[in-house]
Amino acid sequence: MTQRSPANLEQHTPMMRQYLTIKAQHPDVLLFYRMGDFYELFFDDAKRAAELLDISLTARGHAAGDPIPMAGVPYHAVEGYLARLVQQGVSVAICEQIGDPATSKGPVERQVVRIVTPGTVTDEALLQERQDNLLAAVYESRGQYGYATLDIASGRFVVNELADDEALQAELQRTRPAELLYPELFPRMDLIDHLKGCRRRPEWEFELGTARALLNEQFGTRDLTGFGVEQAERALCAAGCLMQYVKDTQRTALPHIRALVKEQDGSAIVLDAATRRNLELTQNLAGGFDNTLAAVLDRTTTAMGSRLLKRWLHQPLTQRSVLEGRLDSVACLKDQTAYLDLAELLKPVGDLERVLARLALRSARPRDLTRLRQALGQLPQLRELLAELPGRQLAQLHNQLGEFPEQLDLLTRAIKDNPPVVIRDGGVLAEGYNAELDELRALSQGATDFLTQLEQQERERSGIATLKVGYNKVHGFFIEVSRAQSALVPSNYVRRQTLKNTERYIVPELKELEDKVLTSQSQALALEKRLYEELFDLLLPVLPALQESAFACAELDVLQNLAERADTLDYHRPQLSEQPGIQIDNGRHPVVEQVMSEPFIANPVLLSPQRRMLIVTGPNMGGKSTYMRQTALITLLAHIGSFVPAEHAVVGPVDRIFTRIGASDDLASGRSTFMVEMTETANILNNATERSLVLMDEIGRGTSTYDGLSLAWAAAQHLAKSIRAMTLFATHYFELTELPSQLEGVHNVHLDAVEHGDTIAFMHAVQEGPASRSYGLQVAALAGVPKLVVAAAKQRLSQLEQQPRVAPSAEVSGGQLPLLPEPHPVVELLERLDPDALTPRQALDMLYQLKAQL
Repeated sequence: MTQRSPANLEQHTPMMRQYLTIKAQHPDVLLFYRMGDFYELFFDDAKRAAELLDISLTARGHAAGDPIPMAGVPYHAVEGYLARLVQQGVSVAICEQIGDPATSKGPVERQVVRIVTPGTVTDEALLQERQDNLLAAVYESRGQYGYATLDIASGRFVVNELADDEALQAELQRTRPAELLYPELFPRMDLIDHLKGCRRRPEWEFELGTARALLNEQFGTRDLTGFGVEQAERALCAAGCLMQYVKDTQRTALPHIRALVKEQDGSAIVLDAATRRNLELTQNLAGGFDNTLAAVLDRTTTAMGSRLLKRWLHQPLTQRSVLEGRLDSVACLKDQTAYLDLAELLKPVGDLERVLARLALRSARPRDLTRLRQALGQLPQLRELLAELPGRQLAQLHNQLGEFPEQLDLLTRAIKDNPPVVIRDGGVLAEGYNAELDELRALSQGATDFLTQLEQQERERSGIATLKVGYNKVHGFFIEVSRAQSALVPSNYVRRQTLKNTERYIVPELKELEDKVLTSQSQALALEKRLYEELFDLLLPVLPALQESAFACAELDVLQNLAERADTLDYHRPQLSEQPGIQIDNGRHPVVEQVMSEPFIANPVLLSPQRRMLIVTGPNMGGKSTYMRQTALITLLAHIGSFVPAEHAVVGPVDRIFTRIGASDDLASGRSTFMVEMTETANILNNATERSLVLMDEIGRGTSTYDGLSLAWAAAQHLAKSIRAMTLFATHYFELTELPSQLEGVHNVHLDAVEHGDTIAFMHAVQEGPASRSYGLQVAALAGVPKLVVAAAKQRLSQLEQQPRVAPSAEVSGGQLPLLPEPHPVVELLERLDPDALTPRQALDMLYQLKAQL
């Protein structure tokens, strides 16, 4: 059955007409329609929700003779269901009763109060606390892209302009948006359609003038020049759509979104999408989070610190002054073991960043305010600790933390120590905060003593020992007597309700109390809700300063975490140099060394203008990929301001890190393993510079031997001779080990192995010079390949090794390696030939000439 439209509303009940009218305004999202203690869904929404949430599909009433599908979830458990939908990329409109049932004629007035989407959630239960949850928008014009992201749970609003498809893929890989907005006519759906939570938006939402007006209105500015984005028109188009979407879904002011930040070109090392995957920074190649760089490094105390650390890992900086400040801070906290005290003081701060976002959106719950109170209480002690520590950056963070004695006093006076989860039922504000509220509560609480006295009095007067005075929300106060003793009730008792085994009565004194208590309870609850809302008004003026304080706490958390990791894992401070090159003494892979049971073999790396490329050879399983990755990870860690797993490291300026390690089919896009490999290789050869760090592993293995060898050799020559990038080039083509004799700046290194009979022991130690062999058959035997197959392979290898090899040409022009046979003269002659220019006689002469040469 399709969703009913307002065109045929007359056949429905008034309530269903109301539902369908509201649903027509939100056709693309699930509508959670509040009915009593449940959120109900109807028609197609019910069917979809039943499938997504694994809940029962029932029916309610009929439409056009067919039952109306219905499904529902309890309102008190709605967050769990919302979390499951959000994780699947589904958006939900929450429709609440806003009218008074007592005064409503017909259905109670209802209204959509918020729209929960994957990229705009702020509820604690719906978010992964240690992961950023980003809403993004993308806009394309003339092959270039504007890209904007907003973390509504912190107010961080960032825009960027991207030069090509590769840059967009890298940015999507880095930010991993929970929801992505794109225009109706977006030309490159193949770049985004694999993402969950993609939302098509009308073209007018990306209009530049509309975007500027919306953003100026949000920030209270006349123009956007102060943010440095006035000329970034593509980025502004994306940001405008994003801002419109947030306003549509949140339906409230957004005071915590205070600025727009444009990422500066050249301020960060460029990592393409393949490099981020291959280095397994925050997600492993299987899609999980174990055995990643973040898993090893992240021992942060707060969730906001964890999120900031992951942002640093994905955006290593090139600004040496910032990095030196971070390294100084880590060194100070490590040397004085101040990270221990800092971690303890930061624990009660919690996720202050997201608490402030909910405060800004006026959706903060009572326990959010107790967390805010707790955090504010820690700031004086944090400032006191930082005041004793040297260093420019720590001094800046000391100032940025600030102190908020007035707000701390307000929250201490206003909120109980352990308030209820929600304000709905009251009991949140502390005694003594408001005199009128205390009076109303006293009336209600005084009733308890009166009821106890009344119950005792009526038992004595009537002689009914089991008589009880009770209360429920439907019938109010009552005196309850068992049916067997109902004949003993006094004459002034008025029957209120008859149940199976009991009778319930009312007396004038109880009715009078009921009116007084219920009136005072409703007045107290209304007053408490109003006072609670006023708390937001009192706190919001200092929201910008509170956000600065939250960011300072997050940064302190990351710095103390890096100090702890350096101390615990034996990391050392890298030296940042202005001179190009990378020198690492006894470097280790930060992840592999943590998962190995035996000691990790540390290895050196030396890259410089005179030693630009290392040809890395050695057996499979010998550690080539580990050696290459650890070089990249040590370089990356130095550029986030972290100590590194090496005895000593000198790291020069790096503009990009490229890795081409391993490959798999991209069947969805119709690309083979070799096509993926060549696409990644092309990206490196087209974009690397002499300041780039390039890791190339097994280029050319996906095609025939001569094709692959030719491609590997040509790629290596181009990197070493034309681009002059710092390169680690791992290969099993031993012919490439001749490159150092042909090209300046190229050197051989290998990972050693020792053979024992038919077995092999991997030494994992890097030595100068080329490897002697690949040990492929021994590795196959270790992997469990049947002995008959290994024996047959050994016999075939022996035959191949005895075959004469084609001698390379004695003359090599231009320093080119004679790796392959020279082309036959007949082939060269045919290539120069133009058949259309030959007479029949000339063609016949040429044929005799070719035959003679053959």
